Amino acid sequence: MRALPSTPVRVALLAALMLGALRTPAADADVIERVVATVNDEAIFLSDLRRRALPFLDRIMAQPSPEQRMAALRQLYDELLERLVDEELFEQAAGRMQVRVTTRDVERAVGNVIQQNGLTREEFWEAVRSQGYTEAQYRSDLRRQLLRLKVINQRVRGRVNITEADVREVYEERVRSANRRTRFRVSQIFFAIDPAASATEVAAMRRQASDVHAGLNADNFEAEAAAHGGGELGWLSQGDLPEALENELMDLEAGEVGEPVNTDRGIHIFFVHERQQGGANIPAFETMRDQLYQEMLGRRMERAEANFIRELRREALISRRL
Repeated sequence: MRALPSTPVRVALLAALMLGALRTPAADADVIERVVATVNDEAIFLSDLRRRALPFLDRIMAQPSPEQRMAALRQLYDELLERLVDEELFEQAAGRMQVRVTTRDVERAVGNVIQQNGLTREEFWEAVRSQGYTEAQYRSDLRRQLLRLKVINQRVRGRVNITEADVREVYEERVRSANRRTRFRVSQIFFAIDPAASATEVAAMRRQASDVHAGLNADNFEAEAAAHGGGELGWLSQGDLPEALENELMDLEAGEVGEPVNTDRGIHIFFVHERQQGGANIPAFETMRDQLYQEMLGRRMERAEANFIRELRREALISRRL
């Protein structure tokens, strides 16, 4: 694999790509600075976009051709500009709501991240720099995240109401779903077919599988599996296997040998040791209540946040100039 250029060279190459991606056909000079979007009366500048793109430098430069690098850069710019617009919307909403993030808030969050990762401060900041961020950029990003959380908690959290009955309803549906699932303890005999095998070779393998199948029963299956290839697969649930194989298992009772099933990989013959209807291992509601509540809260908060962002966008005057 060809090594990436050194960092100064990569920065220069990316800068050239950026200029190319943002130059119009009529442009006679390199773009030094310009507005790439406005959100109400606030401008987002080309330099903002460039700074956000730098940590993704390696991903861009790893593309094999100039055309692919340019296409990747344009896609990155589109995604980053949408993010910058959203951030500006949150900044403006925070201003109207008089929401603030202090330096102490940021440093406390930095300390929490360091502690959660089990690193020293030196190790943590070295990891940050290895991702292409400076300490100032990381703190700035963290401040934006904290501001967004504060706005969301103040404006969105009150829209999400999850009752005990809601949680119990989700739990009961999971129990019903689990009870509908069937589990099997299965062994198989498997005749592998080489993808390059000829039609004659495939036909011969199928004849062999058919001959073996004709003599199989519950008493000799394990011995035949050891002789021809296969063995016990353990417990399988619905959804663990491809549809064709699962359909064969669904027709088998405990102690039965299935018909040979042809797949792209080979020929499978199953033997079902045990068959169970699921649900026995579902924990009690009291055990799962908090976990289910957090899962439901996360999903509903995501939807509420998405709706809130759409509201902010509808109420704002946004102009993209990229």
